[in-house]
Amino acid sequence: MTKPSPHAPLSDAALDQLFREARTHAAWLDKPVSETTLRALADLTKNGPTSANCCPARIVFVVSPEAKARLEPLLSKGNRAKTMAAPATAIVAYDLRFYEKLDRLFPHEPSAPSWFTSSEAKIRENAFRNGTLQGAYLILAARALGLDCGPMSGFDAAGVTREFFPQGDVEANFLVNLGYGDPAALKPRLPRFSFEEFCAIA
Repeated sequence: MTKPSPHAPLSDAALDQLFREARTHAAWLDKPVSETTLRALADLTKNGPTSANCCPARIVFVVSPEAKARLEPLLSKGNRAKTMAAPATAIVAYDLRFYEKLDRLFPHEPSAPSWFTSSEAKIRENAFRNGTLQGAYLILAARALGLDCGPMSGFDAAGVTREFFPQGDVEANFLVNLGYGDPAALKPRLPRFSFEEFCAIA
């Protein structure tokens, strides 16, 4: 069987699933997300590009009743019910000591850690930027696996950091509820900009 070209566009059905028909969900069907699916999600997410393959994202999948009880009081009031109803919630965080893993992740360039460690601001900037990128990859990977997503802010980030990353080197960034959304609860899609309103070709 001929392998498809890596430069061939995805089918319209795939593009619909990833982008055009995908929606942010706040109501969930009573259907669990298995550990197998969460592991497959992580395996896809980790392949997205980051600066010097630094991979600073650290993710906790909140699934158990005990973990949900720890997360609930740290959510804004409007986010509590939908998050507690979601089968899983990914806490997307970033590791401020990511550069310590570059000897493994970017082994062909021993000086790579020095590219990031000239200042605390540079460490934080790169951890945040690349960790956020990985959170976006997680959303697309989840959709590719047939999951629906509800990414959100609206939580006590410092509190979540203390509760789920007590080691002190990892900081919470944003949350993504994961599961199988209830299509009956969706509202019409909100407007988007035209090309000319947010793009230019220079």
